[in-house]
Parts: sequence; C-alpha cells; structure tokens
Amino acid sequence: MSSETAARGTVEKGYETVREVFEATLAEERAGHSAQLAAYVDGQQVVDLWGGPDIEGDSLTGVFSSTKGAAHLAVALLVQDGTLELDREVRHYWPEFAVHGKGHTTLRHLLTHQAGLPGADGGFSPEEMADDRLIAERLGAQRPHWRPGAAFGYHALVIGALTGEVVRRVTGLTMQEFYESRIRAPHGIDFYMGLPEDQEHRVLDIQPMDPTPEQKRTLQESAAGAESLTGVAFNHNHPEHPTVLEELLNSRAVRAAGPASVGGVASARGLARLYAAAISGVDGAAPLLTPATAAEFAQVNVSGYDLVLRGQNTFALGFAASSDTYPFLGARAFGHSGAAGSQAFADPSRGLAFGYNRRRYAFPGGAAPEVGRLAKAVHDAAGRAR
Repeated sequence: MSSETAARGTVEKGYETVREVFEATLAEERAGHSAQLAAYVDGQQVVDLWGGPDIEGDSLTGVFSSTKGAAHLAVALLVQDGTLELDREVRHYWPEFAVHGKGHTTLRHLLTHQAGLPGADGGFSPEEMADDRLIAERLGAQRPHWRPGAAFGYHALVIGALTGEVVRRVTGLTMQEFYESRIRAPHGIDFYMGLPEDQEHRVLDIQPMDPTPEQKRTLQESAAGAESLTGVAFNHNHPEHPTVLEELLNSRAVRAAGPASVGGVASARGLARLYAAAISGVDGAAPLLTPATAAEFAQVNVSGYDLVLRGQNTFALGFAASSDTYPFLGARAFGHSGAAGSQAFADPSRGLAFGYNRRRYAFPGGAAPEVGRLAKAVHDAAGRAR
C-alpha cells in the first residue's frame, strides 16, 4: 500500500472495517485524492481518519451545501425555543418580504425550497454572493418564479440567506453570529460559518473536478441555459461574473463571510461533531435538539420533481432526508451534502453522526460516489457495537 492510500488516524475497536473501506476508496481514486472521515456514536468519536497528499486530520476545506445543515440546526433551535413558528408567514418576521404575491409564503416554504426564489433576476455580483444580507434584500423585493407552495426547486445558493434574514429579524444576530455563539463555540465544533483569519493557515483550496472524457461529455450535454431555472439558481445568469461553483470557496472573501447556503469551512471532524452535538451531545453536554425537534426537522416535507435540479428530489426541513439517499439509514436520518463531495448526517436510530470531506471536487457534484460505501461501513459497525 502506498503512502497516499494508507489511512492515518484512529478507529475504535469494532470499526476496523471502516479503515479498510476508507483505504480502498483512496486507492480507487485518481492520484492526488485526499479525504477525511469522522464519526461519533452516542456522542463519542469512534472514527477519525484521513489520507492522501497534503491533508491532515485538522485540515479545513470549503464544504459548500453541507453548510445548510449548520444553518438549519440554528433554525431548528429557534423553533424548539418557540421563537420561530414553521407555519407563520414570513411577513410576520420580515414585513418587506410580502410583495409580488409572496404575502402567504411561510417559514416552512423557505425551509423546503418552495418559495420560488432560487436566484435573482440578472444574477448576483461576486460581492453579493458573499453577503447574505444583500442576497436577502434582492430576493425579498423580487417576484417568485413559481407560486410559493405550488412546487419546489433547490435554492442552492440562497436558502441560507432567506432563512438567515428571518433569524436576524427575530434575534438581532446574523445567522453566522447566532451559529457561532449558540452552536459552534460552546461545543468546540471545527465547522466555521465565517472563517477567522487566524484559521486560514489550515485551509486547503478545493481542487477542480477532473472528469474523464465521457464524464466531460455528460456534463456538456446536461448543461442548462443561463436563463433557465437551473442557470438562475446557480447564478450563471450574471452577465459579467457567472458563478463557477468549483472556485467559490477558494475565495478568502467568501470564506470570511461564510454565506449560510454554501460558505462553510470544516474538517470531517467538524461535520460529524455538529450532528453529534445535535442528537447526542458532546463532552457531557445535553443534545442541542430534543428527540421531537430532531424528528420534526427530519420529516419529509416535499418529494417529487425538483424544478431546479430537473429530477426527483426529497427535502426535510432545511435538511436532506438522508435515508432517501442511503436507504440503510434509519427513516429519521437527516443531514446535508456539499457540492465538492462532502456529506454529513445524523441517524438517531443508531446514535450515529457521520462526516466526510474531500479536497478534489467530485463528479458530478454533490455527495461523492464513495460516500455510500463509507457510510454503510460506519453504520454497520455502529450496529454491531451497540
């Protein structure tokens, strides 16, 4: 076994097969692949592995839409506290939002990608893309692309700005400030929504996707027009600066601002610890979520044709319904993947919290193909150990 395919780090007794599967995925990938894998069971870390060139266990990379899980854990806490109500109209919290037929849009609609606001007419500038307040201001004044509640489509780059504006209106804190003070700092979670300058030395830039010729043809054939719903949602419709998603988190400005849809920076340790804190608690602390709140936010709210991604999709409240992607998980598993290949979730039925991170952008985007094997190895080991 080469040094690039040997896993470093530790696994607890009973999780040896996880190391074997992780090393196999490192060996199968193209040269230069680097990744991290971490897991907790009942609040205790049982897997802490990394491998490949340049990466360490505490290296940080941009985790793109895995950020949505951190952001919506914050919303779940505010619902649990009684500060927010899922079926209350957004205008109750954010009066300026109630224009162009959006007056009956609820917080639940925002959380489930039903608001009809996946992007802005004319697109967002790079400065706007890094600033959730500016995104929210633009979208709050805009006519939706479909009647809110009538359909759904992935609000890939903006959902955290929309829900974050609601958080700001009720707490006086930005989503990033609330997350830092209520979730990240108190629980020592290596997952930042707004990376401090003094942590920049730990960051590895995302490496671009390296598709095979056949994969490249697939990407070209499936490319959507800039003014299509897909193009608008991924900000391809800005006339001068269409967003190149692979490059977005290689910007210090984006990492520093930490936009709540896609701007998080984390290690696999941080991804897993976030969900461990949510369902089990860490270091003797109580879980952030009650079982009832975790079950409510894991519940499927929409399922069917996604107007943005142009295919079948399923969403819980701000999270993905993880068992829809990985059927071996419990029905109340919830989490979120990220475009470069990261994945993080909680499976309360096994007390399991899982985090995976990789440096090279995975084909075709979203949770990397190897995640299914890794998650099943961890899940099965957790079942045998309990």
